[in-house]
Amino acid sequence: MSAEEQPPTFADVQASADFVGAHLPPTPLLHCWKLSESLGFAYHAKCENLQPVGAFKVRGGVNLLGRLDAAERQRGVISASTGNHGQSLAFAGRLFGVPVVIYGPEHNSNPAKVQAMRALGAEVRLFGRDFDEAREQAEKAVQEEGYHFVHSANEPLLIAGVGTMGLEIFAELPDVDVVIVPVGGGSGACGNALVARHFNPQVEVVAVQTEGAPVCYRAWKERRLDVSGPMTTRHEGLATRVAFEMTTRMMWDLADRFELVTDAEIDMAVGLLATEAKLVAEGAGAASLAAAIKLKDYLRGKKVVGILSGGNASPML
Repeated sequence: MSAEEQPPTFADVQASADFVGAHLPPTPLLHCWKLSESLGFAYHAKCENLQPVGAFKVRGGVNLLGRLDAAERQRGVISASTGNHGQSLAFAGRLFGVPVVIYGPEHNSNPAKVQAMRALGAEVRLFGRDFDEAREQAEKAVQEEGYHFVHSANEPLLIAGVGTMGLEIFAELPDVDVVIVPVGGGSGACGNALVARHFNPQVEVVAVQTEGAPVCYRAWKERRLDVSGPMTTRHEGLATRVAFEMTTRMMWDLADRFELVTDAEIDMAVGLLATEAKLVAEGAGAASLAAAIKLKDYLRGKKVVGILSGGNASPML
């Protein structure tokens, strides 16, 4: 396994902190008091919806593209995304002068996210039914056009950059008991878990997916990568059909628990965040609260952080 294929460590997250922090301010860790009273435990939202592109992935994009050498920057990068990863690369590409091409699904895309990627200067190409078909087409384009391919999850620098949010959580709430993280590809769960394991191995890291796209859950539960499952969710940030190798293997070691919620439960959580905490969340961003509600008896009396991973809600919702 090459250095690029080795999963990141806590030291890599720590080494990314100053670089990411030079370009992105910390996001708030908000104690949602009304939700806490109704749930029976202290619920804190890590507000990654307030990032410049409205989602946590920008941390990884800045960390990865900012470390390309001059030749790699000139070559440009290509990737696949349902929107937030693509926005993160587009934002970082503008910041560091790197051409960015993003493939997105033609039939399961958020128009607002597509528009945002283009506004940030990325070339967006729509192809296929879902994220994975778009990803496969992006990988083919690498051979024909010579771009540097950036995977949406299997990238050590991306995961390490994302993990910097965990450093911010422990700086503000060192006695946190549980961190709940939505999973699309798994970079957020892996980055946060690396930090939690370092500061307090007793902190429980809970991953969450939707029943409409449970492949990462099945891969975690069965401890194998060759799994399949439905891909019927309308929440594009969770719409993954294939379990990614690096993040899945990391979650086998780092995730303490993995929960499934329904799209309807996510929709309810979107509404609760808006009405009870005055926070805008897309479906993926609200999945952590949906899982917290499902686990409220188990979580009673604990200090819980839910990663509000993104706020790029579809205008159609």
